Amino acid sequence: MDAHWSDPSREHTVQPAMVYISHPSELGTLYSKAALEELSALCRRRGLLLFLDGARLGSALTAEGNDLTLADLARLTDAFYIGGTKMGALFGEALVVTNGEINRDFRYHIKQRGGMLAKGRLLGLQFKTLFTDGLYFKLARHANAMAARLRSACARAGLEFLVPTLSNQIFPILPRAAYKELCEEFLVTWWADLPNERVAVRLCASWATREEAVEAFEAALERIFD
Repeated sequence: MDAHWSDPSREHTVQPAMVYISHPSELGTLYSKAALEELSALCRRRGLLLFLDGARLGSALTAEGNDLTLADLARLTDAFYIGGTKMGALFGEALVVTNGEINRDFRYHIKQRGGMLAKGRLLGLQFKTLFTDGLYFKLARHANAMAARLRSACARAGLEFLVPTLSNQIFPILPRAAYKELCEEFLVTWWADLPNERVAVRLCASWATREEAVEAFEAALERIFD
């Protein structure tokens, strides 16, 4: 922001107006309540909106060590959304707008941008189901539990991790040969090339991850790194 407002030709660039974060982040890490409070306070001092991407929010809220709640998100952000697609919904996310200034014309924007569904109740029914009897959090806990098993299996194999995570994504570091071998049997997402013929990869568990699939991956790691 300082760079923008001190630039005499700033009208040639977009005005900074919003901070966008993901929880969990793209690396599977979590924001603490203290960190989000600090970021929220900074945004308000500088006149910025704070938007939180919650595509994997269920995983974050049920992760070990998480200290944020939905009520905290509503208090500290101007808008956030509750991921549906990654939690088993057929499509869509539930956007929560807590800033009245944004909310005032929001339905006009939906209509103008072609986002107002004629049968929008079908989208709402998905979230009604997900938030009945704690199903949303049950599915999220399952994803985290499956990821924890994958994390433990990688640790037993002696693998290091690009970053420590507690959500449903893990980022183990593999020898390139092992990465190629695992790709023959599993969908292993390349993340970054590292020195000494190593590769950082992403493994992601979901609400639908089966225990048999995790067991097969555990067996493959044992075979490769025996």
